[in-house]
Amino acid sequence: MIKTLKNNILWVIFTAFVLLAVSFIDEPLFKSNGPFPIGKSIAWLAFIAFLIYTVNVSIKENFYKALKRMSPILWTKQIGIDLYIGVTMFMVIVYLNEPSFIIFLLWLIPATIFANLATLLYLALHYDSIVGMLLG
Repeated sequence: MIKTLKNNILWVIFTAFVLLAVSFIDEPLFKSNGPFPIGKSIAWLAFIAFLIYTVNVSIKENFYKALKRMSPILWTKQIGIDLYIGVTMFMVIVYLNEPSFIIFLLWLIPATIFANLATLLYLALHYDSIVGMLLG
């Protein structure tokens, strides 16, 4: 039991984060009331598909062992840098979209750990406000 919990601690943390994020959302969860409403459905589908794929991969292979094997490969480092450049760019949108710096920081922590799982969740949850902000 302890080993199972240790091996899945990131999933426990992610589940708690998702539940907390969903509980504080101030727009409809799955329905868009703004322009380009199909985008919210696409964001949810992308999040769910990526979540299923990530869970499937984590069942088949230990993340830390795989990272240790891959870390000497230069492309692994390039892909990691590329990933976090993209996450950083998306976090600029989160910063611009959030009225509170504290809320931004609360999203920055999971985005640093879970990367695109967190950014896709944010996009799905806050789709209307992001589109509204970008359209001005």
